[in-house]
Amino acid sequence: MAEMDLTTTCAIAGGGPAGLMLGLLLARAGVDVTVIEKHGDFLRDFRGDTIHPSTLEVIHELGLEEAFLKLPHTRAPKLSAEMGGRTITMADFSRLPVRNRFIAFMPQWDFLDFLSKEAGKYPNFRLMMATKVVDVLEEGGRVTGLALQRADGPMMLRSSLVVAADGRHSVVREKAGLEVESFGSPSEVVWMKLSKQEGDPAETMGHAGPRQGFVLIDRGDYWQCGYIVRRGSFAEIRAGELEAFRDMVRAVSPLPASRMNEIAGWEDVSLLQVRIDRLKRWWKPGLLAIGDAAHAMSPIGGVGVNLAIQDAVAAGNLLARPLKEGRLTDAHLAAVEKRRLFPTKATQKLQLMMRSSRRKDRVDEKRSKGPPAFIRGIARFPLLAHLAGRLMGLGFRMEHVRER
Repeated sequence: MAEMDLTTTCAIAGGGPAGLMLGLLLARAGVDVTVIEKHGDFLRDFRGDTIHPSTLEVIHELGLEEAFLKLPHTRAPKLSAEMGGRTITMADFSRLPVRNRFIAFMPQWDFLDFLSKEAGKYPNFRLMMATKVVDVLEEGGRVTGLALQRADGPMMLRSSLVVAADGRHSVVREKAGLEVESFGSPSEVVWMKLSKQEGDPAETMGHAGPRQGFVLIDRGDYWQCGYIVRRGSFAEIRAGELEAFRDMVRAVSPLPASRMNEIAGWEDVSLLQVRIDRLKRWWKPGLLAIGDAAHAMSPIGGVGVNLAIQDAVAAGNLLARPLKEGRLTDAHLAAVEKRRLFPTKATQKLQLMMRSSRRKDRVDEKRSKGPPAFIRGIARFPLLAHLAGRLMGLGFRMEHVRER
């Protein structure tokens, strides 16, 4: 089959939160934009489901708040954790200077479907599903597009700008040779589904013992559950008996012990390897990375989606006009990195500090039986829950949508 060629102003690799939000913002500003998603739909299990207050503010600024909040979701005006037999308010969003002072828990496929439909209302927006990026096109040291593979054959997509929004395993950043600085893989998360029944906790909670945690995310008629274990330990766990694994989960889960019998086999669990990394430079001529493609985060606080959306808003604000007017330069790309680098570094530093506090706790076995140091601090000084709510809900730098 003959190879096809297409042309667009901005080609975005990845139909996740960062890619679709940027696609919507650029299309809204009149830029011709194409988003490429390798899957045929958005139905991925075990993705981040948290819509933070800063993201809700962006949706409000786009004039989409009313329609968005009609989608099925649950609201958490605060986040609690049960640790060491105590229930502690870890983050309180009640004092945030935004319209919606809560985290919305919504299946990510509903969020992505909403963004894609809103973007699709603009004639200059194109979404190509079931399309894989196989290479980056370069001419004279500048990225000029993407080589794609579809069921009907190969395709070349030429563009003025390529945006890598294809996640922590980004094909685009690998093919473009962007250098990654890694800060380690502190833990792993074993995801599973468990039924939701009468008498279950009324809010999304975290529940942790000395060396592991258990997280519940309300999906309506079932719980999406994350069991946090030390790096590399799941291979050892899986080599043992399934019942032994069920017992480990029972020990930290607030759900009835009998619920763990729903884990019928190892195929009912999925492993996510947590890692923290950051590109040494987010761009090269003709290419910009945002979201997890630029900086992979720990799942602590569910801030990865929040940062990805903020990256997209900053990129939309800084790049829309130069793209539309055909005057995009390297300085514009560098400006996006400069604006988003501080909040990224600060968030990752905080996550690494929290990891270090857990390691210090393990040195003293007696102390390790209690909550980590940062949880003990919040328990001792409740006002810190409002500070945690601000950092988690808004981040270190909140972005706002500029008027079209």
